Amino acid sequence: MIKPLAGIRVLAIEQFGAGPYGSMYLAELGAEVIKVENRATGGDAARSSGSVRLAEDDSAYFQAFNLAKRSVTLNLKSDEGRTLFHELVRTSDVVWNNLRGSQPAKMGLDYEALQVVKPDIICTHISAYGRDNDRADWPGYDYLMQAECGFLSVTGEPGAPPARFGLSMIDFMTGVVAALGCVSALLARANQGGRDVDISLFDVALHQLTYPGTWYLNHGIETGRVTRSAHPYNTPVQLYKTQDGWIFIMCMTDKFWQLLLDRTEHTELAADERFSSMAARAENRDALTEVLDAIFQGADTDHWFALLQTYIPVAPVYDLPNALDNPFVTSIGMMQTLEHREFGTYRGLSNPIKVDNQRLSTDCGAGLGADNAAILGGELGVEDLEGLAARGII
Repeated sequence: MIKPLAGIRVLAIEQFGAGPYGSMYLAELGAEVIKVENRATGGDAARSSGSVRLAEDDSAYFQAFNLAKRSVTLNLKSDEGRTLFHELVRTSDVVWNNLRGSQPAKMGLDYEALQVVKPDIICTHISAYGRDNDRADWPGYDYLMQAECGFLSVTGEPGAPPARFGLSMIDFMTGVVAALGCVSALLARANQGGRDVDISLFDVALHQLTYPGTWYLNHGIETGRVTRSAHPYNTPVQLYKTQDGWIFIMCMTDKFWQLLLDRTEHTELAADERFSSMAARAENRDALTEVLDAIFQGADTDHWFALLQTYIPVAPVYDLPNALDNPFVTSIGMMQTLEHREFGTYRGLSNPIKVDNQRLSTDCGAGLGADNAAILGGELGVEDLEGLAARGII
């Protein structure tokens, strides 16, 4: 496969989640993503994060965000390090970072600083709150955005303490949005030249308020938490108890409601005025939950899933092991086996994008500075790599 971003070079100054997750999409779509890391600090902090280490400079957490990437080590605060970095910029298309908003300008990573090095460079910035406001110097993480942007007020059960998402979805969405912004700038580069592209965790989180946000802004409607992870208005769209666990039903239309009654052989409910329309079902949600719980507790989750699938939108509720061991995951190629330089056989998740109906091939992310010899020595012709290392430049 000739991947869509083949020939694009990205220099990534990044760590942890949002930046690495977004640039991993670029890498797996064919771009050469080179992580520029500081050896003195151990490189990307993700290399030593989490409970599972794969090597001295690697962890399972790191690999989850850094497949298909290369690595060079440079101290960007040193004159020699910046000089070598500028040499790399001349052969690159993108400089990508997820630093605190005030840092790119201070470190010379924005377009104003780098346009003299490469006039058509695309500088992509991921920050917590943006680079052009009074929070530019604030640190920030996913959970904070969920808290301030209202996510915790609509997640979890009514009456319980505020609850965040179980995963760092703001990080992940911000990374993907940054990749979209970056690729858009690359697409326009021939006519519009180089530029800065800015994405912040806060902006992405707020933008994801979508319809509850517009409901409040235009109609004063305050969306809160609904029991059983239910949709705020459409019913039955929520969790129901089965004989051995839970199942999620989504009758978003009257058509699916009728099919649910047909498949469960409880068509008598169609004549119940409490459930005769979407509005009536929403008004009598608690009564309907009690009725459907009684039905679903008559058999196990597998029974109902087999009976209802393809007829109405339905899903079993799995824990992580069951979700990953699901035979469907393997059958569609979303699980892949890679070879790690020290750990050996390494299982990972495939990129969700398919090109020409094929999954994107990938490799494990490189060790810290693993590409110094090939890139700094081979491409740039730097001879005394050992001396640079001894002086803390690489």
